[in-house]
Amino acid sequence: MAQPERNERQRLRPAPLLFEPSEAAADPEHFFDLESMEDPTELLARATELTLAFRAATDRAVEFQAVAAAQLADPRRFDRLTAAEIARRAEWTEDYAKKMIEFGRSLLDAPAP
Repeated sequence: MAQPERNERQRLRPAPLLFEPSEAAADPEHFFDLESMEDPTELLARATELTLAFRAATDRAVEFQAVAAAQLADPRRFDRLTAAEIARRAEWTEDYAKKMIEFGRSLLDAPAP
């Protein structure tokens, strides 16, 4: 991922993802209270905020996955894992695991902002 793109996403500051109470999460019709909004303008705004927040959370989680994969595959570790083993644990293909390991290495080698 290019650094300018990442900085741009960080500036967007999407709505925070708040955990819903367990009783609300158990209701399949309930989703961050969107179903109760009647004003379509408000609904669009809040749904857009949530979409941006989920995208940002997904991107961030993928970066953490890549870093973890790179660390687990580090040849300096006595207990390092193969790409195949990482793929099995993460439910990826081996080719994808190899790409994630390389991505993680690039993140680990990148200078701190």
